[in-house]
Amino acid sequence: MRKLPIQDVLPQFLAALDIAQAVVLQAPPGAGKTTRIPLALLETPYLKEKKIVILEPRRLAAVNAARWMAASIGEDAGQTIGYTIRFERKVSTATRIEVVTEGILTRRLQCDPLLSDVGVVIFDEFHERSLASDLALALCRDVQKGLRDDLKLVVMSATLDCGPVADLLGNAPVITAEGKNYPVDIRYLSREIEGEVAVAAARAVLTALRETDGDILVFLPGAGEIKRCQRFLEEERELPCPLLIRPLYGDLPFAAQEEAIMPAKERKVVLATNIAETSLTIEGVHVVVDGGFSRQLRFDPATGLNRLVTARISAASAAQRAGRAGRLGPGICYRLWTDHAQRTLLPFTPPEMRNADLTPLALELAGWGIKDAGALDWLDPPPSAALAEGRTLLQRLGALDRQGLITPHGAAMAALPAHPRLAHMLLVAQQQGYGALASDLAALLAERDIYRGSDDFIAQHSTPSDLLDRVEALEEWRRSGKRDGKGSMADSYLCRIVDRASRQFQSLLAAKGCNEVYPADDVGFLLALAFPDRIARQREPGSDRYLLANGRGGRLSNRTAVRNQPFIVAVVMEGGERGHGLIHQASALSLETLQREFGEEFEHQRLVEWDSRQGRVIAREEDRLGELVIASRQLVPSSEELRIALTEGILRGPGLAALNWIPQAIQLRARVEFLGRLFPREGWPDFSGDALLVAVPAWLGPFLDNVRSLTDLSAVDLLAPLKTLLTRDQLRRIDEGAPTHLTVPSGSRIAVQYSADGPPILAVKLQELFGLAETPTVAWGIAPLLLHLLSPAGRPIQVTSDLRNFWNKVYPEVKKELKGRYPKHPWPDDPWSAVPTRHAKRRTRKEG
Repeated sequence: MRKLPIQDVLPQFLAALDIAQAVVLQAPPGAGKTTRIPLALLETPYLKEKKIVILEPRRLAAVNAARWMAASIGEDAGQTIGYTIRFERKVSTATRIEVVTEGILTRRLQCDPLLSDVGVVIFDEFHERSLASDLALALCRDVQKGLRDDLKLVVMSATLDCGPVADLLGNAPVITAEGKNYPVDIRYLSREIEGEVAVAAARAVLTALRETDGDILVFLPGAGEIKRCQRFLEEERELPCPLLIRPLYGDLPFAAQEEAIMPAKERKVVLATNIAETSLTIEGVHVVVDGGFSRQLRFDPATGLNRLVTARISAASAAQRAGRAGRLGPGICYRLWTDHAQRTLLPFTPPEMRNADLTPLALELAGWGIKDAGALDWLDPPPSAALAEGRTLLQRLGALDRQGLITPHGAAMAALPAHPRLAHMLLVAQQQGYGALASDLAALLAERDIYRGSDDFIAQHSTPSDLLDRVEALEEWRRSGKRDGKGSMADSYLCRIVDRASRQFQSLLAAKGCNEVYPADDVGFLLALAFPDRIARQREPGSDRYLLANGRGGRLSNRTAVRNQPFIVAVVMEGGERGHGLIHQASALSLETLQREFGEEFEHQRLVEWDSRQGRVIAREEDRLGELVIASRQLVPSSEELRIALTEGILRGPGLAALNWIPQAIQLRARVEFLGRLFPREGWPDFSGDALLVAVPAWLGPFLDNVRSLTDLSAVDLLAPLKTLLTRDQLRRIDEGAPTHLTVPSGSRIAVQYSADGPPILAVKLQELFGLAETPTVAWGIAPLLLHLLSPAGRPIQVTSDLRNFWNKVYPEVKKELKGRYPKHPWPDDPWSAVPTRHAKRRTRKEG
């Protein structure tokens, strides 16, 4: 074996791990840490007969690391060195070093918390900070602190900030290996690319072929971009030299992956995902073309699952990729972004813990017996809100009980390699004889969409279930010998991936596959098990708008062929503004199935409430599933229910304006407010609008028997209800202090007008006050009235609160004007001695 940089620090590393529980190792890509460290540990005395488990983030890296180490000691994988990944395991009783992917280690910890046969756990490429690796480290540290102080932990990375990890591991020693990298010439674009990154990468490859020598490593986000870039290059007719194009991504067969990694006689272009960033060594590379994007795991509200999304890489990842060009000598890196964009990159890729769906994590913690995530040591603790949301979903799925403890059903869910939503669906489906169908559905949802058709085709198509269409397309692909069928919308490569996942689920469930034709309602039922919060009801017949059980709104997009179904399960949604989203995949669900299968979850409500649109109280009994009204029946409300609903409607709606304010009620309010202003210490009730509105249930409620609408309300006399706010003594005093009428010298009873913020007013004809010297008063003589003196025609002549002064000084002038205008009325020169009258002239006995 050729000497690698890691060998210079091996003695220091081994000595540190000999006396410490944990060591942090920092070494650049290609230093040899992944393959040389485990082999060096094999003969350490503390390992004895125990195994070394190496956690690798990716399946391809895990398999290659195991195969390379096995070959270096003259063996095949599965003997001393083996590996376990999803869908494949090569180990034996002789295996001492086992390379596993992240979910495998977590499952092993749950089954054997002591890790009885393991002496060292190595976390490779820990800088990627996946949710699974963070959890596995937290669990291993918990085992180490509480159960096995002899368990050794090694954390390895090229770009990790080692300080926080070392602190987490009890001030673990940090060993650094210096790699030998040659200088790399970084070349940026003058402006951002337009169009697909795959096409831009292909053009950059053509440039590199003309300007450089050596093999070229191209970084692209995923298999789709790799295929498009490969097709572009293969169709190029003017290549400067013979060219070997090799794709490299996780789902390729191992033989194809080896072709990409191993040296070739021709000049080679390797089109890779970020798997080639740190985990693999590709011989002969002198040039890197970096597309600048990668697939990153994010919680996808569209499905309620974790999904890979395309996102801009971090500055650390860009540096790692560029370094691949400087392994063998000076190299060149073409970055498909501008120098300005480089300065905007995040320093490191954010940990998945910050933005992933934490429902799987919540289930793992419950399985570990942890109710408080703070009981474990974390580099980044789980966000409490996201964790609480995950636990709520788990309780709804029956995985946790009310105390947050894992149930037997939850333990069975955790044993399946699927999101808890899909695991719940798989288990319940198997019990009801739908294991094979549920396996297909779970695989279709967990993997990428097998359809490659256009939205136009879907828009012209009609189906009760988008997922049933895909199940049938998958089955057709199987019947065709696993080849692309003529005219099929299903992609053969994606069908193969989904089929493999489905077969694994069927094996774990002991479910038998079959060619049975399933009704759409069965598919809808199974999907509703996984997405109970996405059960939706059509807002109105013929509409494409739906209300979901979780309270969100949704609208069918042109990517779904489901149309005009009363009830659906919104399987794939894209979030929109104001709580509404686009439904891209859905499946119909009949009302009968909903009532039969989910009836126990229905909440039965008796509702008596005000309907502001109808302006009346409505009374009904409802069966609800979350925010959905499944069934509604009218009922006869009690008097008390009517009063409560009506008063709440008044408070929320039109307020006091909806009430029948007859003049007597308006006058009573004004009289009370008048006395309350003059005598604030006497305890007069607050009759202001705000106060009366707040107190509506108390003073108006008892008078609302048999009132159900605004029309009924307009007939309620408010005088009696308002009087209930006054004591018997206050009612007596208000008649004394704020009388409704006063008798004037003519004998007429004239109404007194009260207001909340001014003096009381007496509007009276001037002639009716002849002989009256003093201004009339109310409030036991405290408040003089403001006199509005009127002409015989009832028009205002003068406003005064000093009647004596009016007779003495103003009346003579007024008399001259009025005498000519109203000659039939008496206008005496001496108003003091004149007889008050409300008539035009004195009537004789005959006239009377």
